[in-house]
Amino acid sequence: MSCFTLTAFGQGNNPVEERIDELVSQMTLQEKIGQMNQLTGMGLSKNMKESVKTGKVGTILNELNVNVVNELQRIAVEESRLHIPLIVARDVIHGFKTIFPIPLGQAASWNPEVAEEGARVAAVEASATGIRWTFAPMIDISRDPRWGRIAESCGEDPYLTSVMGVAMVKGFQGTDLSAPTSIAACAKHFAAYGASESGKDYNTTWIPEVLLRDVYLPPFEAVAKAGAATFMCSFNDINGIPSSGNPYLNQQILRNEWHYDGVLVSDWGSIQQMIPHGFCADLKEAAMKAANASVDIDMMGYAYTKHLEELVKSGEVSEKTVDEAVRNILRLKFRLGLFDNPYTKVEGKPYYTEKALDKAKRAAAESAVLLKNDGVLPLKKDIKTIAVVGPLADAPADQLGTWCFDAEPERAVTPLAALRDLYGKRVKIIAELGLQYSRDKSEEGIAKAVMAAEQADVVLAFVGEEAILSGEARCRADIDLPGKQTELLAALKRTGKPVVMIVMAGRPLTITREAEMADGILYAFHGGTMAGPALADLIFGKSVPSGKLPVTIPRMVGQVPIYYAHKNTGRPASNITLMDDIEIGAKQTSIGFTSYHLDAGDRPLFPFGYGLSYTAFQYGDVRLSSGKLKQGDTLTVTCDITNTGNYDASEVVQLYIRDRVASLIRPVRELKGFKKVFVKVGETHTVSFQLTSDDLAFWQNAKMKKAEAGEFQVWVSTDSQTGTPARFLYEE
Repeated sequence: MSCFTLTAFGQGNNPVEERIDELVSQMTLQEKIGQMNQLTGMGLSKNMKESVKTGKVGTILNELNVNVVNELQRIAVEESRLHIPLIVARDVIHGFKTIFPIPLGQAASWNPEVAEEGARVAAVEASATGIRWTFAPMIDISRDPRWGRIAESCGEDPYLTSVMGVAMVKGFQGTDLSAPTSIAACAKHFAAYGASESGKDYNTTWIPEVLLRDVYLPPFEAVAKAGAATFMCSFNDINGIPSSGNPYLNQQILRNEWHYDGVLVSDWGSIQQMIPHGFCADLKEAAMKAANASVDIDMMGYAYTKHLEELVKSGEVSEKTVDEAVRNILRLKFRLGLFDNPYTKVEGKPYYTEKALDKAKRAAAESAVLLKNDGVLPLKKDIKTIAVVGPLADAPADQLGTWCFDAEPERAVTPLAALRDLYGKRVKIIAELGLQYSRDKSEEGIAKAVMAAEQADVVLAFVGEEAILSGEARCRADIDLPGKQTELLAALKRTGKPVVMIVMAGRPLTITREAEMADGILYAFHGGTMAGPALADLIFGKSVPSGKLPVTIPRMVGQVPIYYAHKNTGRPASNITLMDDIEIGAKQTSIGFTSYHLDAGDRPLFPFGYGLSYTAFQYGDVRLSSGKLKQGDTLTVTCDITNTGNYDASEVVQLYIRDRVASLIRPVRELKGFKKVFVKVGETHTVSFQLTSDDLAFWQNAKMKKAEAGEFQVWVSTDSQTGTPARFLYEE
């Protein structure tokens, strides 16, 4: 099986559970609290060694010296009273040494194999230092590109995020969680962190129950069922209650409804942070509320170590609650095989292997999305000279993206380096970056970039944002290209030479003006160690773009939040008159009274699921196995995809539905399936999907999820805004 299930060890008549019960029965209250305490690494300091020996710490994060890890494990298993091993944890988000595209980029591949391979490479590399637990995947639904952590997400859609999240869990945990190269995954942030108001990190959320269950919880339920070993609380409050003290979220939903028996850990200091939230008066109350909300481990908050013993003695927290938390922690240590094999072998490090680099390059290539192509890509064979410009052309640290603490920028292959190495004998390359970094406001270098463009047949402009501008606490109110990048592109456009814009960023950027200047656009996100070779091959046609947007790109920031699965409203957009088209003195009644912005219309710049290719795909009519679907039956949806272009290539075929009339208004489209298929020139590939009543169901209230009888539309299309739907009836 792909990874352990929630019932892999069971809760009775099981040797592991018996060993857990035996250990808990022997533990003092102080030792139990110690297991619930997570500290950041302090090397072999006197305090750390004493804490391990006396059972005052159960897990450690951010300790990277394998010799230190092994010595601390030796103290734990040989010198502590009950010989309980430690777990060493680290944020390994999209690579340890070999860095893959940011998760948002991986989601753009629409290929779960890419996500699984990336997580597997990360696990193999990280586990070599003793790391056996990572705080990934982040599966928050993210519909606000201002939010810095959208870079760590899989985008705006629950179905796509669920599929990619499960793939990442499988990659991290492998086929056997107890194997030395497997690391425990952590589904975060539970829950709805991506909905924080104004796109600001750590901010509040207010989410109706049905929206929470329809949109924000499905990825978490999916990875729980797939065996994610741990969950992490989110920083935000939901409807006034912080996640770290939310019994409804953590007990009712996670434990009772989903029967989850893994570990729930706080985020860094999030228990203590319930005080500034205004939910707790002091650290003692925070410890009480977190423990009673089933938070098993306090990450760097000291709330449990300072107050939990007193709270148990006073009866404010039951010792049974503590026991259950400790059982979850011990169960994880057994599942990781640490009781039998606590040490990490000190041998050659498996970093940057040829296979790992090949997989990272493939991931970067599949993650790039071709948004525009006026015939400039791939570069023609008669191209003799290219100008390489832009602040991201040769920025190794920035192309790695956010949240890769252990990356080595010197190992990153930049686009400029790759172009010179792979294609430097074929074409002359003139490099004048124009700007030194993305926020550079000096125009001194633009003139040199223009001179380079004037000597070239085509311009490759690598623009975007530095890695430091996205990720945690890297939220932006303005998501335009920073610095003088727009001015650089405008100057290049004035040369009359074809301009290919390659965007390397941690979020969707508002590039409406820049898109008009470019003859071709590749949106590459932050592509990791091998972004350069991947982009070089795409530009020259050795690889064919196959990425699709996992998130909507707005025309301007004022459209945010904008996402494909919106409601239709009572006055859907029609008769659109844009602001600049309104005649002076026009009457109010001359403007259409429908739902849109006067300065942006009602459409994004590029919709969810969008992505071009160097070839052309023709979609046939959607065929249904029946005009009706009954509860318990399966409806097969089929469509023929023909490659009518000149390149063998992959296409992401997407399945959407719409419930036309319901007791609660449903979105105009909902993604329910996708398949990435490789089709050779002139060939036809028949793609089939299956729909059941589960795919049609939605939450009516907190206790009932069901499909309602009525008419449904179904699309098989290349993105979320095109295609001709078929119709069927659902009968209960």
